[in-house]
Amino acid sequence: MSVPTTTMLSRRSLLQILGVGAGVAALAACAPSGGAATSPTSAGAATTGAAAENFSFASWSLSEENPKPVIQGLIDQFAAQDGITVSPVTYPYNEYLNQLTLQIRGGQFAGAAQVDVAWLGSLAALGKLQDLSGLAEGRGYTDSALRAAQYDGTQYGLPWTVGAIGLIGNSDLLGQVGISELPSSVEDFEAALVELQGIGGGVIPYAASTKVAQLKDVLIWMETFGSPLLEDGKVTIGDDASIEAVTWYKKLYDQKLIAADVDRFDARSLFSQGKAALYDDAIVGRGAVVADSPDPDLGSKLVPFSRPVVNAGDDPRALVWGHAVVVAEGDGAGTAAEFAQWLTSDEKVTVDYFSALGLPPTTEAGLASAPVQDDEFTRVFGERITATATPNPFWVYPQYAQVETAIAEQVQAALVGQKDPATAMKDAGEAAQKLIG
Repeated sequence: MSVPTTTMLSRRSLLQILGVGAGVAALAACAPSGGAATSPTSAGAATTGAAAENFSFASWSLSEENPKPVIQGLIDQFAAQDGITVSPVTYPYNEYLNQLTLQIRGGQFAGAAQVDVAWLGSLAALGKLQDLSGLAEGRGYTDSALRAAQYDGTQYGLPWTVGAIGLIGNSDLLGQVGISELPSSVEDFEAALVELQGIGGGVIPYAASTKVAQLKDVLIWMETFGSPLLEDGKVTIGDDASIEAVTWYKKLYDQKLIAADVDRFDARSLFSQGKAALYDDAIVGRGAVVADSPDPDLGSKLVPFSRPVVNAGDDPRALVWGHAVVVAEGDGAGTAAEFAQWLTSDEKVTVDYFSALGLPPTTEAGLASAPVQDDEFTRVFGERITATATPNPFWVYPQYAQVETAIAEQVQAALVGQKDPATAMKDAGEAAQKLIG
């Protein structure tokens, strides 16, 4: 099967364009040695010249209205090149990792799969992912993007898009209370939320996550308040900083500056309808909120903001975020690996994907393209959010999702008044520590 070669331009760092280099490098640095995964199979030269085969492609984005037609179009385009069938597999994001894990572990799934970079350790531990290092060579991926798709030094994924999660505001709603720049301190940020509450009309000042499924977002606020979360294998949640962060978060909750029962998708819906002034999201959120909004000008009103800090001079906190494509061993895996390479590194494919959904490419050529260079939102998002992004320290553990859930359940208990913040965080820290050993 012939795969188009990506045009190689002069090297430009991802840090220069999106400010992500330091954060993703930190992600790679956090990967532990001696993981639980068995030795992967290399998908490099083994697929060269092989006859194209049918395979499956799993993607949570295929269950979402905005990206579905774009990704389905790419699937159809690739399949048509060699007259093969690519079978789509999809689950909603909050169910996806569990379902994909069950399918791969049981040998019921073979092919390519979209994954969150946070999941690489969990999936690699199954011992059924291919080593894609051979297909990564010579395609122009940035070094930092490649590191984001590695686990324990192995290229288990090919990077599809890399960025961060941070605060996004509606400049029109903010302007109604005279805010053009978000305050840099947590104290002034809270005061700004109180002002935004005065808009009325059902507008939520900050559509922060409050459902267990997405309450992992509060970990970024714990770091903002000074908690390292994890040090030398010991969970630090339960320290003064994490208690202070959750106490503050509960104050916002009690004062209705944030709302009950909100996850990422609820927040996007509220924001798209003009019912939230601020929310947390990755750069992918722009496409979703603009597509679903009754306001045709919402796209021009989106403004990325640096997260406020407790102490002047602190780096604003943000969480590294990204998608990669992995390949599970089985029938059609060779063609699936070539699909992963084409999807993530072909210049026209990746630039068109950016133009359609606003997701930054991971190759030098894609990042240097005019559509990316000329996009103001992407540039500002990189400067204000991605530049200081760091990985979640729990990602190094295959059971990180259970750790996040255990913490989130205790945070929610504090929010609804079942436990005081100090007790909840003590219990959260102990539960997390038991999970990682």
